[in-house]
Amino acid sequence: MRDGLIKIAAGTPSIRVADCRYNAEQIFTLMREAQQQGVKLLCLPELCLTGYTCGDLFLQNTLLNGAEEGLETILEATVNLELVAAVGLPVRCNWNQKLYNCAAVIQKGKILGLIPKIYLPNYNEFYEARWFTSGEGVDCTITLCGQQVPLSDQLTFWCESMPDLVLGVEICEDLWTANPPSVRLAQSGATVILNLSASNELVGKSDYRRQLVAGQSARLLCGYLYANAGEGESTTDVVFSGHNLIAENGSLLAERRFVTGLTMSEFDVSRLAYERQRMTTFVSHTQSEVHRIPFSLSLERTQLTRYISPNPFVPEDEGDRKERCNEILCLAALGLKKRLEHTRAKTAVVGLSGGLDSTLAILITALAMKMLDRSPSDIIAVTMPCFGTTDRTRDNAVELAERLGATLRRIDIGEAVKVHFKDIGQSMEDHSVTFENGQARERTQVLMDIANQTGGMVIGTGDLSELALGWATYNGDHMSMYAVNAGIPKTLVRHLVSFISSDKGEDDPRLSHVLEDILDTPVSPELLPAIEGKISQKTEDLVGPYELHDFFLYYAIRWGFSPRKVYRLAQYALGKRYDRGTILKWLHNFYRRFFTQQFKRSCLPDGPKVGSVTLSPRGDWRMPSDAVAALWMAELDTISE
Repeated sequence: MRDGLIKIAAGTPSIRVADCRYNAEQIFTLMREAQQQGVKLLCLPELCLTGYTCGDLFLQNTLLNGAEEGLETILEATVNLELVAAVGLPVRCNWNQKLYNCAAVIQKGKILGLIPKIYLPNYNEFYEARWFTSGEGVDCTITLCGQQVPLSDQLTFWCESMPDLVLGVEICEDLWTANPPSVRLAQSGATVILNLSASNELVGKSDYRRQLVAGQSARLLCGYLYANAGEGESTTDVVFSGHNLIAENGSLLAERRFVTGLTMSEFDVSRLAYERQRMTTFVSHTQSEVHRIPFSLSLERTQLTRYISPNPFVPEDEGDRKERCNEILCLAALGLKKRLEHTRAKTAVVGLSGGLDSTLAILITALAMKMLDRSPSDIIAVTMPCFGTTDRTRDNAVELAERLGATLRRIDIGEAVKVHFKDIGQSMEDHSVTFENGQARERTQVLMDIANQTGGMVIGTGDLSELALGWATYNGDHMSMYAVNAGIPKTLVRHLVSFISSDKGEDDPRLSHVLEDILDTPVSPELLPAIEGKISQKTEDLVGPYELHDFFLYYAIRWGFSPRKVYRLAQYALGKRYDRGTILKWLHNFYRRFFTQQFKRSCLPDGPKVGSVTLSPRGDWRMPSDAVAALWMAELDTISE
């Protein structure tokens, strides 16, 4: 419940058709098990108190009375259970002598409300209209189990202790129609939709059902909890698999088939509320006819079981990762292709250091040139060794340029930097920030001037993670004429280079070899003198592991999570690699740098957006350069290791 997280479950009990007493026992036993597992919200199948396959027995008062008695038994047996459950049963409405296929939402021995099914399938193997009446427009109060209960298709359920948790209910076929009730419910505030279903199994139907549930959760920016009938239903003509699904905003969190029991995960309702707040096209409205029924849950720390990727920008499945890498390279290259065409640039100038970022930049540039049917020699690769350059990175830069067919220029900037230091009175022994930035700005000046000489444009190499941390020299490597890596986080840069290395392995083993060596080289700006020919300055020792910073970036900026929640999720996802103190240390550093370095992001060169996070001041991220981080840092200070 804390941090917007709530444990939920779809449950499929093993039932007997028309044996309401037995079914009630199975249901409240499952409810008790769910409570023991920490579940706060449980969805059960359609008509599970009687069985969906009762046929004409639904017209028998004996069965209807048995269903009401079964529900009363459940209420009595669970009067001390806090969890909210949705149970399916047929409900008779005496004032109009009609029968409705209903979901009863119950908690602590009380019926909070009854929601009737609206769309009744009456085709192929389905005959619901033979027994039931559509609940569309129904809005009344009936007596059930001795309680006065609202029966309406206009009900939502609001959690007083967790305002972002609002429940809406639809039943099976309601989802499969052109106008599902869940659309109206979500627009009226429901962040979680429960679907009580009895969808029989057919070859290929599970794939469609899965897509339907995940897609609806994406369209409605909601959590979708789908509980399906299973073992115990009649197999006279059809079979039920108990296919239970839990989806959140397009992502499938949990799924089970051909088993009974609980399928569990957690919804992050604060994340859903944030996304609705952010997306101006999500139309919310408060309809006067929609009833909001209150309930309450005790606020507890939800034990996480849902999977949270330690590298949220990088797909873990190899096939998905290859597809993503190929797509990103294509997007970035298309952006550069357009810019080269528009400016009629004769050359593309890339500062090639032998590091990962400049390697990716020149690989994207080569792809853009190929799209333009231009010679790779139109790429001018400039290597500019200075005081911290090692033989390894210099040789890799040269080899990479040659393998790509780029025009290579080697310009040693050491003497030029020394002259500049002499002009401003900077000692060569003073390895302060001026010593480092003087080299970075000299390199940028060289690149810009070569671009002027050749009628070209300078291609930026800085990546998204560096922009977040401000890890760039202002008006040095911070500046270019088109920044192809600006939307690509560091953790993904590595995978993109690795993807190209693997892709080129057979056709050009020498190119693959140099890319592999670049991947194996520590990330470094190489602005301090090398020690015994080896890199003396490792970026991640100075600003922290990029794996952590990319995780922070994703959840703090993309989802707007609080520092405390980011810390909690980082512990959960990355706790086996980093201890709590390390995570907290670098999280402090992330927020401090993110706020103080906004001025660099406020004047970024153009660059293509390729993923869900970008920091362009013209695109997704607008923030004043003098914003104060005090609130965020104060929250971090309350966190103990």
